[in-house]
Amino acid sequence: QVQLVESGGGLVQAGGSLRLSCAASGSIYSIKDMGWYRQAPGKQRELVATITSSGSTNYAASAKGRFTISRDNNKNTVYLQMNSLKPEDTADYFCNAEVASRDSNYRYFGLWGQGTLVTVSS
Repeated sequence: QVQLVESGGGLVQAGGSLRLSCAASGSIYSIKDMGWYRQAPGKQRELVATITSSGSTNYAASAKGRFTISRDNNKNTVYLQMNSLKPEDTADYFCNAEVASRDSNYRYFGLWGQGTLVTVSS
């Protein structure tokens, strides 16, 4: 069974940095786009950044200039380097990926991780 597991969340002071990781495991055949989303209490889930298999990136306006998304295709892992963190970045951060596996008959499907909490104190 394919799954995504995030790590790297925690408590940080405003202005600090965190690096999130998300590793895909299981009978993976291929991964297309990967991305990070976040959901603050009482708010809808929103896009943070995405990256294609060839490395093209897309950022939300709130993340541009502060966050960097990257991936290691050999490790089926996507990263989110977050710098200059602000209290408004506090949220659960979720990893998303388009994955094809033996179990899906090699068809792509969307997969979510369980989330990792980032708390930025002022």
